[in-house]
Amino acid sequence: MTMDNWKKEVIYQIYPRSYASASGKAIGDIAGINSKLGYIQELGIERIWLSPFFKSPMKDYGYDVADYVKVDEMFGTNEDLFKLVKDSRSKGMNLIIDQVYNHTSDEHEWFINSAAGGDKKDWYVWADAKEDGSPPNNWLSIFGGSAWQWNSQRQQYYLHQFLKEQPDLNFNNEEVINAILDVAEYWLSNGVNGFRLDTAHCYTQDKDLRDNPPLKDARFFGENSVNPYFRQNHLYDVDYKRNVPFFEKLRKITDKYEDTFVVGEVGGNEQLDSLCRYTQKGNRLHSVYIFCFLSEFTTDDLYEVFEYLDENLEDGYPCWALSNHDVMRAASRGQAPQNLQDDYNRCMMTLLLCMRGVPCIYQGEELGLPEVDISFDELQDPYGKEFWPEYKGRDGCRTPMPWKSDIEYGGFSTEKPWLPVPAEHKQLAVDLQEKDPTSMLWFTRGILQWRKQQSAILDGDMQLVKTEASNVFAFIRQAAEQRIFFAFNYSAKEISIELPQAVGEQIVVNDFFGKSSLSGNKLSMPPYGVFMSAAK
Repeated sequence: MTMDNWKKEVIYQIYPRSYASASGKAIGDIAGINSKLGYIQELGIERIWLSPFFKSPMKDYGYDVADYVKVDEMFGTNEDLFKLVKDSRSKGMNLIIDQVYNHTSDEHEWFINSAAGGDKKDWYVWADAKEDGSPPNNWLSIFGGSAWQWNSQRQQYYLHQFLKEQPDLNFNNEEVINAILDVAEYWLSNGVNGFRLDTAHCYTQDKDLRDNPPLKDARFFGENSVNPYFRQNHLYDVDYKRNVPFFEKLRKITDKYEDTFVVGEVGGNEQLDSLCRYTQKGNRLHSVYIFCFLSEFTTDDLYEVFEYLDENLEDGYPCWALSNHDVMRAASRGQAPQNLQDDYNRCMMTLLLCMRGVPCIYQGEELGLPEVDISFDELQDPYGKEFWPEYKGRDGCRTPMPWKSDIEYGGFSTEKPWLPVPAEHKQLAVDLQEKDPTSMLWFTRGILQWRKQQSAILDGDMQLVKTEASNVFAFIRQAAEQRIFFAFNYSAKEISIELPQAVGEQIVVNDFFGKSSLSGNKLSMPPYGVFMSAAK
């Protein structure tokens, strides 16, 4: 495999709690994932991303790690994980795993030692109270309230950017960095092919602990509208620039192993700038996974993002997703009319797979699964409980994968699962879609196989094409051997547009979808239509 082969791959994200339960219990497990490798391979996936499976008290469902090198017994054993790595590779798929380096569980032995003033006393971010006993500054937790929690044993506050049970590690301490690198080496030496770094932008903070100023001229929607965290300008609790030396050290270790890929998750105000910075020079992260398209977006947003990257990305490479375990599923965010839902889903999947970058498909996205409306009584997510009902949390995108339509719990488990399997998901179950060659599942398989043959997508650059229509996003992907023109109608209305003459003259009328038409320079597209055509 060539060094840059990862640029051609498609990643499939698995949330282990909700994928498949080989034991039949309420929680998915590693053996269950292993039993579905044939399904994932047939889909056309080259790399699997596994969300946390580590030993944890599960306050944040695995993102509060109590032991970085041990599989939690609810998911199986380390040997189960190593077998999954081996079996995935035998089917032509590499495996990357989530690494939650920003924080640990407060039950991790490191934190227990630090709180007691032991030899790891400086492994976390500790600070004295103000004279009046209040927290050191105005920093807020993403999950609500102050980002500081008082520890009576130590008589100091500790920083937690998420739950109070998730204390932040001190990345100004070389001992911490070395311990984290040892964790990475452990998994790499046992066959794992890389990592997705959770909240990679949050590792370092302002050493003087200055207050964050208010955020001006912000757009508030969804969770942003109800969570005070998003009303601050996070200048000081997140230092985007001082993470780079750590990334370089991590890359040096991962490059010792074959077929590795490290992608950092980056959110916040400087995510595009960080994408460029963190992926430069070939010795930092391979790619960065940002949130631009994980919430509501417009075609103007698409143009703005790619125009910025055209000017600033240099030798870096982006990683895109439309859905994941933390956000509303893409199928529901677009609010497409019911009779156009399938067209919308196909439009979004095609966009994801044809933009320049590494695409990530979240489990169930290949089925067109919508978000589930979880009642408060069934809600598990602490974030959702904090801001209910204005923000209902992340459980709606984390419900169990529906494998069979005619079995209780959708064939996910034999026990009642940790989250419900709704009837609307069972109607989209894998077994039903397998029988229907016009289904979303078959469409996804088809376009993934088609993508593997398109050098313009695998190796090409991306040239934006502006049109007169506000709801159309268009571009050309070009490699040495191939040019493809793409146009996406991101609306529920039929659209006819005039293409720029220089573009229209180059197009060979061979629409892969067969639903749009081109006459001269006039392109007609149905609602959520996609036009793809070879270009001279």
